[in-house]
Amino acid sequence: MTGHSFDFDSVDRFTCGTVGEPGNRTFYLQTVRNGVAVSFKIEKQQVAMLADYLERVLATHELPEGAPAHMAELEGPVLSEWTVGSMMVALNDATGQIIVIAEELPPGDDDDAEVDEDGELVYDPDLIGEARIALTRGQVEAFIDGARRVVEGGRPLCRLCGRPMDESGHACPRWN
Repeated sequence: MTGHSFDFDSVDRFTCGTVGEPGNRTFYLQTVRNGVAVSFKIEKQQVAMLADYLERVLATHELPEGAPAHMAELEGPVLSEWTVGSMMVALNDATGQIIVIAEELPPGDDDDAEVDEDGELVYDPDLIGEARIALTRGQVEAFIDGARRVVEGGRPLCRLCGRPMDESGHACPRWN
């Protein structure tokens, strides 16, 4: 846990990307503001779910049109502030922005976290970081398209079971 929190009332870029080869990729969310990049480690499924949810928000809410945006690549070197646990999305009606709120993943059983005499994890919730990122409609549209490309850019999927395949194939449960 770092406890570092961030509040971006605007960003120059909001992107996601990966480091590593398909099958062994690490996913990141990244904001860039005034040339400073801030990155957060995130799971592939979280990226996909965020893109889907943001698409539903755009479809169901009137938001001001803005300049079109393009989701850029991650700016390196990618140094993660913390790992994303939960995420929320809110609307700021006054500014017409969509707010993505990411919360740091609290310590788990596999971390070197302190436990009490009952074996329960002990941590200070005030030390969990939070990132609040205000986005324009154009930035959200670009993120949705870009995030889908990043998620789909991994290993090819088996046409029978839908699981990812390596270059050598995989043990498909449908062939049993």
